[in-house]
Amino acid sequence: MESDRTYWADCAALEWQVELGVTDAIGDDPLDRYQLETKKPAPKPATAPTPPPTLMAEEVDPVAIARTMASKAGDLQTLASVMQAYEHCELKKGARSFVFCDGQPEARVMIVGEAPGRDEDRMGKPFVGRAGQLLDRMLEAINMGRAHDDPARAVYITNVLPWRPPSNRTPDKAEIAMLLPFLERHIALADSNLLILMGNTPCQALMGRTGITRMRGQWTEVLGKPTLPMFHPAYLLRNPIAKRKAWADLLDLNARLRG
Repeated sequence: MESDRTYWADCAALEWQVELGVTDAIGDDPLDRYQLETKKPAPKPATAPTPPPTLMAEEVDPVAIARTMASKAGDLQTLASVMQAYEHCELKKGARSFVFCDGQPEARVMIVGEAPGRDEDRMGKPFVGRAGQLLDRMLEAINMGRAHDDPARAVYITNVLPWRPPSNRTPDKAEIAMLLPFLERHIALADSNLLILMGNTPCQALMGRTGITRMRGQWTEVLGKPTLPMFHPAYLLRNPIAKRKAWADLLDLNARLRG
């Protein structure tokens, strides 16, 4: 009797499920879904937000920019303006003055020094400190000078760098390289007959080598012009014994001008 009741109860339950819309059986055993734990989906691992694409900064070639700017200068005044507009030399930020030149632009002799010192930075002219005063006396000894009325006896003076390096340190290779196109254009526009390179820095810039004690007094050619390396007057102040050799170089220069 018990089995009959179970059978009819199961039939009634099945009919009730059919009436509810059940069409297919998906398991052999009944499943009470009210007793199942609600399982939460596993959290997804945290991921860092994707950074926006970075734009590569365009590389700047300060030497190429200097070369382009220098080539556009048709005269000395324009060259001074484009040099002052040049923004890729850090020395400019710490210097007080832009030191371009002194003397007579039409002079036969162009002197190239290293860089402005404290006095030059203050006054805005090259060779005006103790070294500059010695240079003036040296030139006067052979009847020459930056203020001489005769172009044959006058000099035109500039430096490799127009801005003073901190603490008067020696200019580094990068600074020399980026300002060399301006110096070369300066020499071309001044168009002097002879060049005097005073010290190691102008020799390094224009001749590609140093060793002024070996090179001084030996005529060479730079940018198509006869060139004489000489001791810088600042070196002579520190080493007075070298003044004898400097005097010999001045006499050689004077003979070259007279010849």
